[in-house]
Amino acid sequence: MSDQETYDACLWALEMGYRHIDTAEWYENEVCVGKAVAAFCKKSGISREEIFITSKLKNNRTYSSALKDLRASLKRSNLDYFDLYLMHSPIGGPSVREEIWSAMIDAQKEGLVRSIGVSNFGVRHIQEIIDQNVSLPTINQIDLHPFMRHPDIVKICESNGIVLEAWAPLARGYKFSHPSVIKISKKHSKSPAQILLRWGIQHNHVVIPKSVSKERIQANSEIFDFCLSEEDMNELDGLDEYLVTDWDVVDTP
Repeated sequence: MSDQETYDACLWALEMGYRHIDTAEWYENEVCVGKAVAAFCKKSGISREEIFITSKLKNNRTYSSALKDLRASLKRSNLDYFDLYLMHSPIGGPSVREEIWSAMIDAQKEGLVRSIGVSNFGVRHIQEIIDQNVSLPTINQIDLHPFMRHPDIVKICESNGIVLEAWAPLARGYKFSHPSVIKISKKHSKSPAQILLRWGIQHNHVVIPKSVSKERIQANSEIFDFCLSEEDMNELDGLDEYLVTDWDVVDTP
C-alpha cells in the first residue's frame, strides 16, 4: 500500500465504524496510520482511547534494542502508547525470544503498550513462554483461514487463554473461486470474502482483512447480519490444505 492508500483506507474504515487498525514497523506505514487516526479524531471528536492500534517489532535482537524500536514506532505513529504490541516473528532462537519477551513485559509495565502478544509463533514458541512462568501473550497473530487452520497452534493457544488473530483471513483471495466457498456464498447471498470472514468470527478468531477499496472495506464490515450453519462450518473446516499465503515461520528453531 502506498502512503496515500494507507491513509485513505484507515480513514474510510474509521468513518465506517472500524476501531482496530493493524500496522507494523515492517510495513513502513506507521506514519500514515498515525496521521489518519489523528485526522479522524480531530474531525469526529472521538477520542484516541476509543481506537485500538496494533504495531509490531520487526527485529528480535536484544532487550534494549526492542525497547528502542518500540519507542521509535510510537514516535513515527505520533502516539503515546499502542493498545497491542507484537513480536512479529519467533526468529532469533530461544534465548533471544526470552530476552525480547522480557522487554515486552517491561514495556507494558511502563505504559508504552496496553497489551502484548506475538505473531507467527508455533507450538514450540508458545510453550517456551508458558514454561518461563511469566505473563502470556494476549494474542498470537497467524495465517488462519479455512485453507490454513493450524489446529495444533489453535489448541495450545485456546488452552491457555491466548486469542487467535488471523492476519490473512481472506487467504489473499486465492480461494474465492473454490466450489465450497462459492456454494456457501450463494446460499447466504454474501461474497466469498464475507463467508471467509464469518468463518473466522464463528471460530472466535479476530479477523483483520486488508483492502484499499472503499467498497470492499464497507463490505468486509457487513458480516454480522447472518450466521453460517453447522453444516457450512463443517464443510469449510474440511478445506484445510496448509495453504501458505505469505510467510510461514511457525517451525523456526
